[in-house]
Amino acid sequence: MTDMPSNPLLSTHKASDSGLQVLLHPLVLLTISDHITRHALRRQEGPIVGALLGQQNGRDISLEHAFDCKLVLGEGGEVVMHQSWFEDRLQQFKDVHKAPALELVGWFTIAPTSGPQSHHLPIHQQILHTYNESAVLLAFHPSIVADGATTGGKLPLTIYESVYEGESPAGQAGGDEDKAMQLDGQEAPLNLKFRELPYSVETGEAEMISVDFVARGGGNATAVDGTIKKASKGQASQTPVGVVKSMEVSDKKEVNGVDSSLLSPEDEELIASLTARANAVKMLHSRIQLLKSYLSHLPPSYLTTPIPPQLPPAPSTPTPSPSSTQHSETSHPLLRSIQALIHRLPLLMPADRLAFEQEVLAEKSDVSLVALLGSLSKSVKDVREMGSKFGVVEQARQSAQKRMGGMGGEEALPSFAPETRTSLFAGEGGMWS
Repeated sequence: MTDMPSNPLLSTHKASDSGLQVLLHPLVLLTISDHITRHALRRQEGPIVGALLGQQNGRDISLEHAFDCKLVLGEGGEVVMHQSWFEDRLQQFKDVHKAPALELVGWFTIAPTSGPQSHHLPIHQQILHTYNESAVLLAFHPSIVADGATTGGKLPLTIYESVYEGESPAGQAGGDEDKAMQLDGQEAPLNLKFRELPYSVETGEAEMISVDFVARGGGNATAVDGTIKKASKGQASQTPVGVVKSMEVSDKKEVNGVDSSLLSPEDEELIASLTARANAVKMLHSRIQLLKSYLSHLPPSYLTTPIPPQLPPAPSTPTPSPSSTQHSETSHPLLRSIQALIHRLPLLMPADRLAFEQEVLAEKSDVSLVALLGSLSKSVKDVREMGSKFGVVEQARQSAQKRMGGMGGEEALPSFAPETRTSLFAGEGGMWS
């Protein structure tokens, strides 16, 4: 028997019963992320609400564009969308996106992982009654991002559809007796519920370019501290001038630990490309670790794992309970996909594996040789600098010795005759008598 959901607004039916399939585009994710980031940095108050534009073809719904909405207080004090402002903005988006024609297919907001809350109902009912009877709700979960629990590549969001369901007789006090007491033809009251929908990410050619541009821009992006404010005109700054200049110079030159004045546009593009590749490798590694964790927690199979003979346990050995070992739920479609992926791996290897390994080893040797030559060149440069510095110091020492010799040594006067030197230093009437 399945437990009732903790959120009373969630439906008890399974998501597969609906048959709806949602195609989520990356542009929607970028718009939602940008709106939430601006809302947080500007310290704005109030809920975060936006509209979702796309197409609906049968049981397939595509979410292609999004924009934020202006909110007002309704007659009952609830938060709803500004009617005239929303209609004007919606018409503007429809005028821009005419081929293919887009329509309002849902809205987005932030919500906890438990699901939508009661304050989300007025906005959803406004969209259902005025614009689209089958609008979906995209709930973004900031708590998952804050906790860092986005490993495995799962997006921190959930998409819901709305359905009208009656109260379950099992949840009422009377159970089947109350159901039997209902009059013929009388219908139970219907309440608005939300049911989770499966979704997949779909990317177009234009979106691939934009996502690639955002990924490249992330390599040289810098964080700006907005807490430091400039001094006003009527108020003098308390920071010394030299410290301010040094801070300005360091802010201008240091970007991500690299001197920005030495980086050319080609270098910045290369750094962005390498950063994007490193992020892709990290994502691939996390996906592989997720698959390994899933496979390692599968229950033992009687087809591959030999069953040992059943022996009576020793009196002193406690028998482990079956619930002590937690196993993952077996998903045969997922296992078939993993097996197909493993069978495709040999196709990625070249036909002549030995020649490929030799080529890889040769390239690795070339890279190591270039690195060694660079290290030798740097060592030679350091030795030359040390020699030049030593020559300067030795020349200064010799000049200092010559000056000292001119002041008190005999070698300072080599042009005088011996008798003259004797009369100067030791004779009577000399200079030093």
